[in-house]
Amino acid sequence: MREDREPDGYAGYAELDDHDVESEEEGAQAPRRSGGRRAVLVAAGGVFAALLAVGGYGAYTIVDAVSNGSGSPGGSGGQGSETAAKGPQEPPTAQQAEAAGKEFLAAWGRGDVTAASALTDRPETARAALTAFRENVPTRAFALTGTGPAASGTPAEPALGFRVKAEFEGATGAWEYDSALSVVRAQDGRAVVHWVPTVIHPQLGPGRTIAVKALPDPVSKPADRNGKPLEGFPSLSAVLPQIAPADGAAVVTGRAVTVSGGSGKEPEQLFVLTPPSAPQVKLTLDADLQQVAEEAVKQQSAGGKPASLVAVQPSTGDILAMAYSPSGFNRAVAGGQPPGSTMKVITSAALLEAGVTPDTVVPCKDTTYSPRPWRNDDPGDFPAYTLTDDFTHSCNTGFIDKGLEKLQPGTLATVAREQFGLGLEWHIGIPSRDATIPLPGTKDEAAAAYIGQGRVQVNSLLMASVAATVQSGTFRQPVLREDAKRVSAPGKLPADVARNLRAMMAKTATQGTARAPMSGLSGQIGAKTGTVEAGGKATNSWFIAYRGDLAVAAEVEGGGHGNSAAGVAAAQVLKAGGKG
Repeated sequence: MREDREPDGYAGYAELDDHDVESEEEGAQAPRRSGGRRAVLVAAGGVFAALLAVGGYGAYTIVDAVSNGSGSPGGSGGQGSETAAKGPQEPPTAQQAEAAGKEFLAAWGRGDVTAASALTDRPETARAALTAFRENVPTRAFALTGTGPAASGTPAEPALGFRVKAEFEGATGAWEYDSALSVVRAQDGRAVVHWVPTVIHPQLGPGRTIAVKALPDPVSKPADRNGKPLEGFPSLSAVLPQIAPADGAAVVTGRAVTVSGGSGKEPEQLFVLTPPSAPQVKLTLDADLQQVAEEAVKQQSAGGKPASLVAVQPSTGDILAMAYSPSGFNRAVAGGQPPGSTMKVITSAALLEAGVTPDTVVPCKDTTYSPRPWRNDDPGDFPAYTLTDDFTHSCNTGFIDKGLEKLQPGTLATVAREQFGLGLEWHIGIPSRDATIPLPGTKDEAAAAYIGQGRVQVNSLLMASVAATVQSGTFRQPVLREDAKRVSAPGKLPADVARNLRAMMAKTATQGTARAPMSGLSGQIGAKTGTVEAGGKATNSWFIAYRGDLAVAAEVEGGGHGNSAAGVAAAQVLKAGGKG
């Protein structure tokens, strides 16, 4: 009688039935009847667990040998045969199945692929698949733990469940999952594991590959100052791709165990070893205020009128909102247009420094000459107007006369640069345009510059900064990201000049040309309108204002007077974000 080899960790015994004695009846030999033999295996221990330390960590993409994994139980594992059994076989008992499964898991767990595959009904296929799995999914530690009979088993093919735990270098956690194997009777009578690809993983079917692979590099998605997403804003669609991670910040390539291949099967992540990450850049924008700015510009640009708006926080220089239309060119920060009478804020600063006071009489003539004629929006002579009155009612002739009298050529550009930071090279985080305030070659050019026309070129970003500088009394270069390199103005706006400018802008907001759009706004407010002659009957609308720690500039090409289109847009943002 052949002696059955008992697996380690189990004790076994065999009971033999008594053999019937041969007899002869009437000289004929009776057929010989051999007694059945049954082997009973008794478990000597509890749950099996094996741990294998395997060096290495990386990604492979070779195809595993898991095809043809559904063949019938076959020949001897010891000889590497994959021949199907030739005759009926008694199914393994539950105890035999448990012992066979235990021995297979022990061999696989300690990394002995040859021994493990020999304990299956398809040793060559199993060896190729187990080898590919070991190479494609290199682990630091690998443990297999039996979990008892599996529900998928049948009386003819008992099944055992087991749990896999794999640990990887650099991973934050272990990969754990449940699988199962079934046991059949081989041709030589042994109880062996029926090999199918799902023994390795339940989702590893024929033709599928399981491997550690690099995940696609993530795309950095800048967020607003509070971490809110900024996708979906029309004005930011071309801006966000220009935002690069900070110097030295690197994209982290993630790694995951994936299963892919097979007809109609999409690649699937089974376990993420290291999640991919891109250095997040927080912009200074406020998503809620950006939404308001987008809507304000959309309303005022209806009919195809180009428009833009920028909101700045005076205390920090942070750009809180930036909207423009049409898309394709960011006129809010890269455009260049004459600002009209909003330039009178800088002209007033120059005049105040030149000795003119807010109460100095500066007559507002119906017409003045430089030698070219200049007029105001509202006809009439107002000889008793002061500088404050001229500012409040936006009198062109008064500013031209007093500017030509008190200011030297180039003074306007000097004050703009040294106290308001205009004309310096700003680095806000994306490409932007600096102000252009050229040295006037004639009195006509100087007169035009004093009222923000002619060759003066600015944009909403620059003029929002002008309003912010008046509100806080200090120039702080606007930035779109906190790590942007800021420049400082060479000088500082004198305290008394800043105080007088705030008083003049406050009166304009409550009693002057800006009173309609600023109506209903409380707290510290100030504003200045601007209307630019654009040839013919067309006029461009400009408006700058502040409310508390929020400064806004808006412009609408062809929008009419400053207190209409641009003023309405700016006031919407001030109402939403400004505090008294």
